[in-house]
Amino acid sequence: MVNTKAEALGIIFPNSYDALVPELVSERLMASIPFASRYRMCDFIISSMVHSGIDNISLIVRKNYHSLLDHLGTGREWDLVRKNGGLNIVPPFAQKQVKVYAGRIEALESIRGYLKKQTEKYVILSDANIAVNFDFDSLLDAHVKSGADVTMVYRKQEIPQGMIRQSTQNMDLYYALGLNGDRVSKIYINPTEGGEMNFSLNIYVIGREQLIDMIDEAYLHGYTYFVRDVLDRQIDNLDIRGYCYEGYVAHIHDTKSYFEENMRLLNEENLNALFSGNQIYTKIRDDNPTRYINGSKAKNVMVADGCVIEGEVENSVLFRGVHVGKGAKVKNCVLMQDTIIEEGARVEYVITDKNVTVTEGKSLTGNDSYQVYVAKGQVV
Repeated sequence: MVNTKAEALGIIFPNSYDALVPELVSERLMASIPFASRYRMCDFIISSMVHSGIDNISLIVRKNYHSLLDHLGTGREWDLVRKNGGLNIVPPFAQKQVKVYAGRIEALESIRGYLKKQTEKYVILSDANIAVNFDFDSLLDAHVKSGADVTMVYRKQEIPQGMIRQSTQNMDLYYALGLNGDRVSKIYINPTEGGEMNFSLNIYVIGREQLIDMIDEAYLHGYTYFVRDVLDRQIDNLDIRGYCYEGYVAHIHDTKSYFEENMRLLNEENLNALFSGNQIYTKIRDDNPTRYINGSKAKNVMVADGCVIEGEVENSVLFRGVHVGKGAKVKNCVLMQDTIIEEGARVEYVITDKNVTVTEGKSLTGNDSYQVYVAKGQVV
């Protein structure tokens, strides 16, 4: 295997696809959406990079990034406290040239000076709307051995219907790849065809110096999107390779998919597929173990630390500090941090954001195709 561990830096775009989940990002960004009872979406890509020896990681934020700053802090939990490299969060207007960007080209151009100063040979670009335990070692090794200019990660699957529907409203771009062997011969932009396609996971590897040259040229022409405006225009001139990822992926593209991807993890096979590889790191919250009070019932649940269960919980994902009161019934729900379900309340097919209270005796009911969402801090 090619020794590429010290030769790559990571750049993550934490606001990508925010428009697809407006309820969940009203006070945060995609990367800091809570997921799988104790994690945030960004934990998976960052942890995967760290396990592959990538210790120089930047997140270029656009808006609503306070929760991300609070979650990541100095990067200690991910072993990213370094004199050189480490964790680098780039907010708008941090420097004169860093502004609120419209697309990846503007985002990368705003950190051009930073990229010029780095010594790593390769750059890995990624969004944060997927939960995946990814082996970046194998990706880098394949990229180097192929001699490609760019490597694009894809997965064989149908295009998510929620993404097709949302893209027509919000102009968010997604891609599928046409392949000749492992060479990308065509990039399909927002395809709507049914059936299995080579769906791009928006993870790319490219040489750092080549990336700087490409972005400079694109910025001068007023281009916005890296794939549509740069890679697709030069597909005949660049050696672009596809890299097929066959592991488990939780893909967030609307609120319904957020609910479904959390619920999928109640299946032990899916849970093991996502977490049985390298450890996924997250911010530590020193809390008591979950307590199940006499008379409580729990069936098929994922429960984080700090919870208190006095009532009944079934087929649900509970984040840290959730309290289910005596006589309360929770079924098919995703309850975020410090949610309180008071005595006698009933909730089914409900997503609560942080610090929500459902008061005594109240009933909230959605269904498997439409879940009730309760915003952060609300009292019902």
